[in-house]
Amino acid sequence: MADELQSSEELAFVAEEVDRIILTSIESCLKDEVYDELKVSQWVDYICESIMKGLGELRKPLKYIVSCLIMQKNGAGVHASVSCHWDTVTDGAHVVKWPGDKHKDHNRSMYCIITVSGLSF
Repeated sequence: MADELQSSEELAFVAEEVDRIILTSIESCLKDEVYDELKVSQWVDYICESIMKGLGELRKPLKYIVSCLIMQKNGAGVHASVSCHWDTVTDGAHVVKWPGDKHKDHNRSMYCIITVSGLSF
């Protein structure tokens, strides 16, 4: 029974693993940056590619979808939603808003919101 649980976790979407990959990718790109409209498309591409590389290194039998939104902190609101019908045992989704609440002063000029979905074959 324990082997089955370990085996299913090795094949399943694990939010904690994905969270580490997302935060590492964001931090390596945006940590010391100030919002610059001319750089946003490069940042988005870099972050998505970095996350996909990290997810691929997990070697799980999942297809991934990565979405990245970078917006300037100017008082405007944003609302987003993701919905999917999937296998609740193996599939999953994870959303990260950066900087998180515990890092309020980390970046005063922008937000980055990442959504990663992992779907089994």
